[in-house]
Amino acid sequence: MKYMIMTFGSAEAGLAAMGKEWMLEMIQFMRNLDKDLTKSGELVSNEGLADGSQAKTVRIKNGIPVPTDGPFAEAKESLVGYWIVDVQNEARAIEIASKIVAFVKQPIEVRQVMDAPPEL
Repeated sequence: MKYMIMTFGSAEAGLAAMGKEWMLEMIQFMRNLDKDLTKSGELVSNEGLADGSQAKTVRIKNGIPVPTDGPFAEAKESLVGYWIVDVQNEARAIEIASKIVAFVKQPIEVRQVMDAPPEL
């Protein structure tokens, strides 16, 4: 079963609140996690994303798609990175997410990646 494990936040806010040393430790933690998941054969894909302040959102205004600066939601946090893992079950995906939460002390979202649209 494939799951997406998502981490939210703001690089700017994280750096300001936690400091450069913690950010470097967090990056090393993430690299080690990536190596472990690759070694176990569970890692499908993973990426870190640019800070949400660099995002563009496209909305319809007066029937025309219009790009605007910033993330989709008016929020201080947005998606900053993700892993897609192929694991035996949801419990394993939650176990991986729990390791991340223990380090970053922030919520992590876990969602199953669907193989097909839901049956209607």
